[in-house]
Amino acid sequence: MTDFWHSCGHHFLDRDESGGYVVTDDFLKVYLARSEVIPPPDACFAERNLHAALIADPRRPVAASDIMKIADKDARENWEILIGFRDHLLRHKTLEAAYIDLMRRGVGKTPPLFINQFVHVILRNALDDVADPHILRAAELFFRTQRVTLHDGALIAADEETIAGGGEAPASPLVSMLGLPPDAAIEVLNNENAGSYWERSDRFDMALDLSGGRTGLAAFAKVIERWVGHLLGVAVTIEPLTELRNAPLSWYVGLDADATQIGNALWQGDELDENAMTRVVGLFRLSFRDPWLMLDKVRGEPIYLVLAMSREHLIRMKPQNLVTGLPVKH
Repeated sequence: MTDFWHSCGHHFLDRDESGGYVVTDDFLKVYLARSEVIPPPDACFAERNLHAALIADPRRPVAASDIMKIADKDARENWEILIGFRDHLLRHKTLEAAYIDLMRRGVGKTPPLFINQFVHVILRNALDDVADPHILRAAELFFRTQRVTLHDGALIAADEETIAGGGEAPASPLVSMLGLPPDAAIEVLNNENAGSYWERSDRFDMALDLSGGRTGLAAFAKVIERWVGHLLGVAVTIEPLTELRNAPLSWYVGLDADATQIGNALWQGDELDENAMTRVVGLFRLSFRDPWLMLDKVRGEPIYLVLAMSREHLIRMKPQNLVTGLPVKH
């Protein structure tokens, strides 16, 4: 199978008997290679000593007193966050279990960047055998902000960071290791150029057509099926819809903050202005293949999923809503 998404670090991970990703020392060292974690030349002895000790043994216990010895306040905060995140990973058998627990208990001080990287690598596992670049490109919505543009009558989503030229520091040290070009050109994914996705999957430089009735939303639905099945062990079928009005929202999940607001308004019977309706990017109907896995009060009823863009035309998906918001009995 053609490989993809090297930058998520999946090649540093092992799998357990259930297929979940198991943390390794090499994977933990990737976080120690982050620019904000590597001690600067003027760092104090305590910080340099801690970093060196963890490079030698990434699972080494770190006490709060070890971090308090670091002179720089910002460095102490970075280390508290990193060690807290590391310890959370090590408390769980798999990355998948660690993610579910974090989403259900609350992310606390975990940076959004870490959460997105979490989603990135877990999706890499869930989509390991996928051969359709359209599905893989649609999966990027789960962990990277998209800017939506209307072009020639089509709704096109492109990677916001790629369009903006990226930041001063790459999202992952692996990006630097891979030597990815910082100014890759954007082109819309289609059947003619789909084969090039494999070699450029870490550049995030292919846009996706999210127009109703086209490949993009159907591919996105397939990603949701894989995500729910992989994390919750529940087989579902997702069907893209073209009409939001009059949908019986007995149970719905907003896939982002804007979609949740729109869904709440519809559920309460409020009238939505035309501007709000135009911000709806996708509506989906989710059905459990085994209705007995659903909560009794909605068993057999369709579940609706709403995806929307912000007033700034950005899609900031929250895939954790699928983990915490579906009416799964267990």
